[in-house]
Amino acid sequence: MKLVSWNVNGLRACVNKGFNDYFTKMDADIFCIQETKLQEGQIRLEYGTAYDQYWNYAVKKGYSGTAVLTKIKPLSVRFGLEEDQEPEGRIITLEFDAFYLVNVYTPNARRDLSRLEYRLEWEDRFRSYLQQLDAHKPVIICGDLNVAHHEIDLKNAKSNRNNSGFTPEERSKMTQLLDAGFIDTFRHFYPDQADAYTWWSHMPKVRERNIGWRIDYFLASSRLAPSLLDAQIDAHVTGSDHCPVILTIADNLNEGAGPVSVVNQ
Repeated sequence: MKLVSWNVNGLRACVNKGFNDYFTKMDADIFCIQETKLQEGQIRLEYGTAYDQYWNYAVKKGYSGTAVLTKIKPLSVRFGLEEDQEPEGRIITLEFDAFYLVNVYTPNARRDLSRLEYRLEWEDRFRSYLQQLDAHKPVIICGDLNVAHHEIDLKNAKSNRNNSGFTPEERSKMTQLLDAGFIDTFRHFYPDQADAYTWWSHMPKVRERNIGWRIDYFLASSRLAPSLLDAQIDAHVTGSDHCPVILTIADNLNEGAGPVSVVNQ
């Protein structure tokens, strides 16, 4: 089973830069998108009947937003955290027979760290939500988590200390999440691989020189480790300032599905 996640930084722009070609080539079982930056009716992705599509739009136009396209019919779909109206469209949870899939676009602390306090409070609620799901069945989390966890996860660690996405507070929240029973799947397979990044700034020659950050992840409940087959970064794929990340898991992890129940938060 192949799962793909991509922060497209504006889906309409990414479609004009090869999104459909990549989507078709990957033929993923589940394809998750973050930062769609659109409202309902502003785009149509035409893939026939192969994929069910679920969209969580931000109230603010041209901002945030997530989507999931899946060949496997979910048992239920939830938008947002429990008891959270989720006006920024940051989370979609799909329940399957054997696991939950959570597609997330984590809030950015902002360059001046003006949103750091909110970010940390959100992280605590998000971790609690994942633990509640994990108590019922394993969880796979994917998306732009907006944090480089360790120094190996960005090019210039020393000069970025205390910068948004690499503050001690944000990194600590990531540690707490993993310690709560989750695996960083890429590091599970490639614990020492350096220069593996998923985001590059728009500064000239930055991407060509691979001066990047690894802030896009697939995490999984620790007990799914035997079913994990590989985790990859498609760093050669352009169309966004982020690149896609891929998780391959055992085909027999999820078999069969019932009717879909959609929950709007």
